[in-house]
Amino acid sequence: MSNTENRSLVSALEGATYQGFAEVREIGLQGMITLRGDLGSKEMQAAVKKSTGLAVPQQRRINQGTGKNTGKNAGKAVAWMSPDEMLVMVPYDAVAECLAAIDKALNGRHYMAVDVSDARAVFQVSGGAAGEVIAKLAPIDMGALEQGEIRRSRLAQIPAAFWWVDGDTVQVVCFRSVAQYGFDLLKTAAETGTEVGFIA
Repeated sequence: MSNTENRSLVSALEGATYQGFAEVREIGLQGMITLRGDLGSKEMQAAVKKSTGLAVPQQRRINQGTGKNTGKNAGKAVAWMSPDEMLVMVPYDAVAECLAAIDKALNGRHYMAVDVSDARAVFQVSGGAAGEVIAKLAPIDMGALEQGEIRRSRLAQIPAAFWWVDGDTVQVVCFRSVAQYGFDLLKTAAETGTEVGFIA
């Protein structure tokens, strides 16, 4: 979303939250870059390290920063999306700087780096039963999903990617165009009184 006519930048659902047996929260603006190319090349590995402080992830893995307010990789993550694609996540206001660093490092190489921040919505599901919320909606075994793994799958009728941020928090990315539907799915799955108790 542009800042035309002095309008404030807003995320898809402006930080909507719901508290059930787990909390569902849209996290707000998140910088995201789709980066495609030869993930195994020295140049790509150097570009990712230079721009995020993180290594290129292995297949179906996500490398996350410390999450602290200081440090080179704070608030950053790099996720494997396909054999030639990664999703680079940085603070929203750091996207231009990150893109410039990638472009400089990969100058002359075959690659694509595109800002997709405003085309995505990001949710966090937190609490001891966060995994159960996702398990109700996605055809994967959340009990077997390790921290550091990422899955591209579906939540009911929409494509989504998700991973454990920590032992009690799952992060979910979907297209902005279906953000309300995604939030409503997560909200319904988290309604108190609908607990299954299989995943905790």
